[in-house]
Amino acid sequence: MALADEEREPVVVRSGVRSEVGGYGAAPYTARGGTVYYVDAADQGLHRLDPFGPRNAPVALTEADGEPVRYGAPRLAHDGRLVFAVRERGAGRDAAHEVVAVPADGSGPPRVLAAAHDFHGAPAVHPSERRIAFTAWNHPHMPWDESVLLELRLDGAGAVTSRRVVAAAPGVSVTQPCYAPDGRLYFVDDRSGWWNLRADGADTSPAPMAAEFGRPDWCCGLTTYGFLDDGGIVAAYRARGEDAVAVIGRDGAFRRLPLGRDVVDALATGGGEAVAVAASGRRAAAVVRLPADGAPPVELRSGQPDPPGPEWISEARRFAFESDGQRVLGLYYPPRNPECGGPEGVPPPLLLSCHGGPTVVAVAALTPHVQYWTSRGYAVAEVNYGGSAGHGRAYRERLRGRWGILDAADCVNAARHLVAEGLADPRRLAVRGRSSGGLTALNAAAAGGGFAAVVSYAGVTDPAAIPDRTHRMESRYLDGLIGPWPAEREEYAARSPLRGLGSWTAATLVFHGARDPVVPLEQAERLRDGLRDHGVPVDLVVYPEEGHALRRPDTVRHLVATEAAFLTGALRLAENGTP
Repeated sequence: MALADEEREPVVVRSGVRSEVGGYGAAPYTARGGTVYYVDAADQGLHRLDPFGPRNAPVALTEADGEPVRYGAPRLAHDGRLVFAVRERGAGRDAAHEVVAVPADGSGPPRVLAAAHDFHGAPAVHPSERRIAFTAWNHPHMPWDESVLLELRLDGAGAVTSRRVVAAAPGVSVTQPCYAPDGRLYFVDDRSGWWNLRADGADTSPAPMAAEFGRPDWCCGLTTYGFLDDGGIVAAYRARGEDAVAVIGRDGAFRRLPLGRDVVDALATGGGEAVAVAASGRRAAAVVRLPADGAPPVELRSGQPDPPGPEWISEARRFAFESDGQRVLGLYYPPRNPECGGPEGVPPPLLLSCHGGPTVVAVAALTPHVQYWTSRGYAVAEVNYGGSAGHGRAYRERLRGRWGILDAADCVNAARHLVAEGLADPRRLAVRGRSSGGLTALNAAAAGGGFAAVVSYAGVTDPAAIPDRTHRMESRYLDGLIGPWPAEREEYAARSPLRGLGSWTAATLVFHGARDPVVPLEQAERLRDGLRDHGVPVDLVVYPEEGHALRRPDTVRHLVATEAAFLTGALRLAENGTP
């Protein structure tokens, strides 16, 4: 971690900053007046650092008490005396989830403020009073299925004096509470079918739109809107697959800000302007300053400081097709290489990618994992199959009870659509997916979708083995995606690609980490053995030191090279990807 201001040299602290709350993490720090409160990656405790003070060494605010404890989403009280945070105690399915208050000077133990629900979201802090607000939800729901918004009033010592339910309704998701400068509480909910902004006590949204102002709460503490000093709102929203940022005045005036990008991952406000993490089809994700007066955006720091030349970049083309009687959306990246190309009149080989989640979304941002393949002669398609986020609640709900069926069918139909449009060679179709997307890809191959090759990155092959072995947050996820567990055990088994081995023809490559806590290695081994028994070409590559993410640099280099060689053979290509 490195900290600096405009007048002094950076202070570098040799400490990782990362929260592991919920399995997918949480916002790991907050700062005020030059002091940083953060979660140490090693011990998962809360620490304070005043890098420019007389003692610029970290100070532990919490202590381990013999059981695994993880903190996340720290927020400082208005008077600076307390740090509010989410705390997770224990491990596995028995972990407890709480909202706590920690003395900012480390003078006492944490005080539990809320523990009545299975899960709690990041606390929002009132600007001038001892009040906090946070979302909460219970199994079997995920936060995007159904959640509530609560507000607590605290006394001078930080004890709860009252509790109020701000928003709660069956089948409604609430996210991102935030107090305006005047103390009014705002939040985002999807009672309209779209995640729209709301103000406490108001009947209508300040910006009612068929657009998503919220995101799935996989990580605790994500923000996509904030307030200006005059009470105006700066908000990122997603409509028709593209992101934008707008200022919503206190009078209701709606004004888009120049962004120069198509994707916004996060947004924060302060000092009369907004700062966002944003990307586009030609620009990698960067930290961008967005002046509220509409002045041009200013890039502060890029995640890819040396991007390829524009002649190498394949930009996404949005496409839509019919599947299961519904309109489904995707992104198509044509091959692009200024130094070579495929033969005239021959469509390119297609690498169709199934995103994980499944409650996430593929976006049109410049990413190396797409450009690597398009520069080698492949077309790449990313399918936002039914269940994907970013397109309203009804689109997400299409996958309810149908995971492993509908998503696979949407991906098969996407490939067929691109073949019919002359954008993909029907003889050279490959499908790939990671984690839950691995199940989608494998089931698409098992369904006889015309794929010559399939690649799975830590993919699920046995849904019935997930509920009792995964971390607590996802332990009831499949109740909504398949059906109640264990009552629907047979249906879980039916969604496994192992049921389709008899009709399987696609050459198969499987990558898996030996230490994967989410999808045990045993699942990949069963798939390999089953395919071998049926005479299907299959290779399983195991990384002994990897977990579920497969993210070590040497691992990434090896798996990309291995996949490239595999596809060259399975699709009968020359080394540059052309027939």
